[in-house]
Amino acid sequence: MSRHQGFADSLRRWRRHRGLSQLDLAGHTEISQRHLSFMELGRASPSRDMVMRLAAALDVPLRQHNALLAAAGFAPVWRQTDLAAPELREIRKALDYMLAQQEPFPAVAVDRHWNLLQSNSGAVRLIEFLVGPLAPGASVKLVAPDVLRPYLVNWADVVRYFIRSVEADVAADGTPETAALYERLLGYQGVRAAINAAPTEPAMTPVLPMHFRKGNTSLRLFTTIATLGIPLDITLQELRIECFFPTDDETATIMRRWSAEQRSAAQQASA
Repeated sequence: MSRHQGFADSLRRWRRHRGLSQLDLAGHTEISQRHLSFMELGRASPSRDMVMRLAAALDVPLRQHNALLAAAGFAPVWRQTDLAAPELREIRKALDYMLAQQEPFPAVAVDRHWNLLQSNSGAVRLIEFLVGPLAPGASVKLVAPDVLRPYLVNWADVVRYFIRSVEADVAADGTPETAALYERLLGYQGVRAAINAAPTEPAMTPVLPMHFRKGNTSLRLFTTIATLGIPLDITLQELRIECFFPTDDETATIMRRWSAEQRSAAQQASA
């Protein structure tokens, strides 16, 4: 029993996490409730195929799918490939294309914990306008009180929706790391109050814009988030591409002007 207790505990936790009864999960995997109960008690050893079926029925992310296999005594199935690896060359080309197509507007690629992996020039121009040139490897935090917050007019509204998205991630992947990220974000000054506060801006648009203001410059942007279809690699399943679009002509004009000025400066430098 002790050999498979780790798997038994994980299986029971995932089933409850998904809000399924033993009867529900047994029906999804076409096994008896008795067999499932024995596996959750550690009294029955799952086959590799059974672990795969259970993980699929529970919609377990690939990273945690590997953990279930390991707990049951099997080798991991899903690989985690560095984004810079040769075998992901075509994926990188697609990512580069998506980021380039978004110019002159910002676009970024992030991992499951919203760590920046790649950005286009539009994103760099926006951040450098707001906070100045960034040191290599520096990160920009939306929730932290001393980075973007001073320039985000509707910070409370934006953070409320962002925190909700992280909360959804906690429910989806069930990992201690994501739960720790959620708790860390809640610990920043003003975040808990923002979650419970009423909206600071009326719902005049179909999406919530991020309203940045610095000096006399006002920028309003909304975002879309894309993921890869049918990923078979942990890195790719956790990859998100966020594109920013202007919500008004003024914002679009400013960002196009920044892009033109950058191109002009580059041409003069190379002349």
